[in-house]
Amino acid sequence: MQALLMVLMVIVSILLILSVLLQPGRSSGLSGAISGGAEQLLGKQKARGVEAVLHRATIVLAVLFFGLTILNGYFL
Repeated sequence: MQALLMVLMVIVSILLILSVLLQPGRSSGLSGAISGGAEQLLGKQKARGVEAVLHRATIVLAVLFFGLTILNGYFL
């Protein structure tokens, strides 16, 4: 059981790293830091397409990673 959990954990961790690295940056330098908050407050439309898929995939993979980590710690 522990070997299966470890294999799943390695696969999920590699996918999580890839999904984080493929996401574009949210701001571009100092101008992005100033206008980024204003855009978020004014209700800018949510990202669509590939960015949304990567964002959701990152959340799902992070939850899976934490769950597998807890299960692995329990069975260890």
